[in-house]
Amino acid sequence: MKHVWAFDLGASNGRLMVNSFNGKNMYLEEIHRFSNQPIQLTGHYYWDVLRIYQEMKNGMGKSIQNGYKSVESLSIDTWGVDFGLLSREGELIGNPYSYRDPHTNESIKKIAQKISKEELFARTGVAPAPINTICQLVAIHERNPALLEHADQLLLTPNLLSYFFTGIKANEYTISTTTSLYNVHQKKWDNDLMAELNIPMNLMADIVKTGTILGPTLNSINKELGIYSTQVIAGAGHDTACALAALPITSDSTAFMSCGTWILMGIQVKEPVISREALKWGFTNEGTADGETRLLKNSMGLWLIQQCRSIWSKEGNRITYEEELHSINHSTAFKCLIDPDDPAFFNPSNMVNQLSEYCRQTEQQQPESIGDFLRCILESLSLKYRWVLEKLEQLTSKKIELIHMGGGGIQNDLLCQFTANATNRTVIAGPIEASSIGNALSQWIALGEIKDLKEGREIVANSFPLKIYEPQNQMEWQEAYERFIKLVKRGYLYENQ
Repeated sequence: MKHVWAFDLGASNGRLMVNSFNGKNMYLEEIHRFSNQPIQLTGHYYWDVLRIYQEMKNGMGKSIQNGYKSVESLSIDTWGVDFGLLSREGELIGNPYSYRDPHTNESIKKIAQKISKEELFARTGVAPAPINTICQLVAIHERNPALLEHADQLLLTPNLLSYFFTGIKANEYTISTTTSLYNVHQKKWDNDLMAELNIPMNLMADIVKTGTILGPTLNSINKELGIYSTQVIAGAGHDTACALAALPITSDSTAFMSCGTWILMGIQVKEPVISREALKWGFTNEGTADGETRLLKNSMGLWLIQQCRSIWSKEGNRITYEEELHSINHSTAFKCLIDPDDPAFFNPSNMVNQLSEYCRQTEQQQPESIGDFLRCILESLSLKYRWVLEKLEQLTSKKIELIHMGGGGIQNDLLCQFTANATNRTVIAGPIEASSIGNALSQWIALGEIKDLKEGREIVANSFPLKIYEPQNQMEWQEAYERFIKLVKRGYLYENQ
């Protein structure tokens, strides 16, 4: 039995999983899990990247204590768009910003003064959004240009952490495609675009293919942890690319959903889809672990519930998942609905109040009980995924017959069942730890233990449980969708409050 370390770092928590492979089946063991939240300081949101790095080493230490003394390799996947800047001496410059920092709010307008949204989308395939790397760099250039003046290289978050372990600077393909700086036609950094926006053209570290073996862990780390030298692999660096790699999809008429803080829904395509409709509807094109493209929409996910729980907890109202489920079952179906992707819900100071205010402004009944709030969120999320599915079919001229969901969010049975109900599609859910498994798959392929992604997905299907959800109550959900569509078309914005 051979083992690899898969570091799967999300925007709310991080974990180290040991993936073991005997040539036929995979086995997964969680070794270490830790919280990961942006730190608010001096009016900005930062990632505590040094603590993340220390927690990763803590996990490696625990792994050794658990008997995993011989590990073939490690790889790191994270959320997209964020990065760290290195000086010419290779030292980290400043604290990396979180994509939720408001300093990028005006960047889209500044970029549009030099390059239209249509041209930007046509070149990069990425839907313009304030969170994108390009907007963060424009904001830094406007507000704190000294950072860029002193920076020699930019490394995206998984590659920054890989650099800490190896001293090697490189940006992996899948994570690079999230930046809105990667030219989908030239298949490299768009230097002309960076020049137009006064971003140093040599700032971005070179792009390497998914599965590139970067090199061994540094001697200093080997001594600190008491480990043998371990190969560090630039596996699929974006967690969604990892999740898609792990889903045992067998048909090109299957949509995927990566479910967590965000929920990303899409379909794999050979070439980027950069039509006017794709831009209008907010779709984006990002890389897959096998070098193709995932056409997807980044939609709000369980962030809404996480933020409500945070408010309730501060108020001393801590309830279990079972209590939440009981409360939902005793609440009224479709009492109120929201467009979960409305900007009002991106990062409000109080999510509970924001939900109530949205319902008031849209002339609906306001949620009262915890069950009302949770049901409103889950029903609205599921209805939005039907909207996304319909748009995917229009963009690809393809009938989508099945939805495959993966990630931690599928542990919420209601989310899976409601998605089946809202879309009138069969839903297959699993595996739960899709990102970690996809991370490991990239490593096993790079190490030559698994031939390719097709073989890897067959191994995943034989190694981890899947659950099937069939659509229910179609008439009720159709009526709710007609109400929901009116909210989406109304495009309520909370900008005047």
